[in-house]
Amino acid sequence: MQHSQYTGICRLRIKQGLRVLIHSVATDKVRSNEQWHAPLPDLQAERLGVLICGHGSRNRLAVEEFAQMVDALRPKLGPMPVEHGYLEFARPILRDGLDSLRQRGVTKVLAIPAMLFAAGHAKNDIPSVLNTYTAETGLSIDYGRELGIDRLMVAAAGARVQECLNEASEQVPLSETMLVVVGRGSSDPDANSNVAKVTRMLVEGFGFGWGETVYSGVTFPLVEAGLRHVVRLGFQRVVVIPYFLFSGVLVSRIRQNTETVAADHPEVEFLSAGYLGDHPKVVDTFRERVEEVLRGDTAMNCSLCKYRAQVLGFEQDVGRAQESHHHHVEGLAESCTLCERECTGVCQPDAIQSHHDHGPHDHGQHDHSHGDEGHHHHPPYPHADHPLGPRTLGTKGSSQKS
Repeated sequence: MQHSQYTGICRLRIKQGLRVLIHSVATDKVRSNEQWHAPLPDLQAERLGVLICGHGSRNRLAVEEFAQMVDALRPKLGPMPVEHGYLEFARPILRDGLDSLRQRGVTKVLAIPAMLFAAGHAKNDIPSVLNTYTAETGLSIDYGRELGIDRLMVAAAGARVQECLNEASEQVPLSETMLVVVGRGSSDPDANSNVAKVTRMLVEGFGFGWGETVYSGVTFPLVEAGLRHVVRLGFQRVVVIPYFLFSGVLVSRIRQNTETVAADHPEVEFLSAGYLGDHPKVVDTFRERVEEVLRGDTAMNCSLCKYRAQVLGFEQDVGRAQESHHHHVEGLAESCTLCERECTGVCQPDAIQSHHDHGPHDHGQHDHSHGDEGHHHHPPYPHADHPLGPRTLGTKGSSQKS
């Protein structure tokens, strides 16, 4: 795909000059400390529906939590029908959700990627599926943006951190407390840098003594390696928060890595905060993303997108073709049965796999293998051999004590 054609990823066939559906609020006096929510449109002229696009997981708890979040969102978007679908490893898949909306008489779908940041899934995989569906059925789909760096998302993370501090048995000054935010990790440097910004917002918001950002995979530093560097700074307490929407093997692995380092450093108190989940402010963020599509205001951050601009170290990705890597596992609905509900990571107790190894490896909240017919390609990550990265630690072993 040529650079000039890549605009379809960000707007996904959104018609220029989208009719403004938001009523005038000139007479509304909204207090400065309240967030105004646009009234939802009259659906008589055009039948609108919403599709929340998730990643999918073999973990039953993660799938249940996603469905619960969508249930909490529905009353906030009524009377528009709201459906959800997954890229892989769970039902309904995205096409199922779109089929359901069409059966309910929807003529235009507002599709929102349930992704914290815009990396490959939000930029490539989901748009590829939606574009294909539009080409096959003629259904109009307007694509929104990811949750991103947002005051509501930062507030939700802050609430999880505060809950963790409130449950601590002893009082430790915030100036003697280190905050570690764990991001998913991506081959997209823009998405990775956004996690670091969330860290800084939380550190300044609370007044922590220091803050660090680590990642669960793909990029560096990984969780255990990062925590072993963190303890050298000498803080009394370390609070670790997984900046994840829902449960899964990665969240369990983060806890395991934290416990491993804590056992080696009893002089430091480690606290594990909860993931975001269906916090009310997360649900409100989804509503705001729908409102943005209604206004025609859905532009992503294209200036730092490695597919559109020559980002330092990732110049080879400019103009890379828009395609999904998940067709071979789309709709596979076999839940993991090794754990009762919440993932304990028992399937991979010690392994930290390279993101590009062709054994079992992780793509978010799931693991799968590539056979000859199931092979797919990811853009090569230029720093896979970094000393604190996935390939190096996967070769040397995950336990590197300081």
